[in-house]
Amino acid sequence: MRIAIFIALLVLAGCGTAPSRIDNICAIFAQKDGLFNNWAREANKASQRYGVPVPVLMATIYTESGFRAHARPPRTMLLGFIPWTRPSSAYGYAQALDGTWETYKNETGRWGASRSDFGDAVDFVGWYHRKSHDRNGIALTDGYRLYLAYYSGHSGYERGQFSSGTRAAAERSAGIASRYENQLRACGY
Repeated sequence: MRIAIFIALLVLAGCGTAPSRIDNICAIFAQKDGLFNNWAREANKASQRYGVPVPVLMATIYTESGFRAHARPPRTMLLGFIPWTRPSSAYGYAQALDGTWETYKNETGRWGASRSDFGDAVDFVGWYHRKSHDRNGIALTDGYRLYLAYYSGHSGYERGQFSSGTRAAAERSAGIASRYENQLRACGY
């Protein structure tokens, strides 16, 4: 009995920790290749389901949360030093907002999906990018524009008013996707 509990704790301990080498997609997949927590398998499933390349999916998550399961935006400060509210409800690997996450669950029927579960988060990113393609005509391989729509929302993307910080984040995400694509060719995941 104790051995079974110990094994269960070991399995669960590896589920919520961020990979240590997030600049290399092959290293990420090698670190997260468990029987129940296999990120390469989950990313490939989402890619096949929505048509978005794995490097674009992974670059979006890297840019949003740095692969941290419980990431949230920092709290604002009241009077400059008292931690106050957060600027949005963004949470988890994909930094999905409460309302958008509920829409995703309703449309996909994934009622038990969790923003802190990598498989659910990567599926969400694929779903959202596919919506950006369908609604805004963005190519599923265009990591720059997909990230702009992801960060700004579909209506925000249609307005086309992006801050320099948003554009810089989109450029960074597209660069990461390009690097990940080259790395994937080398390691064969």
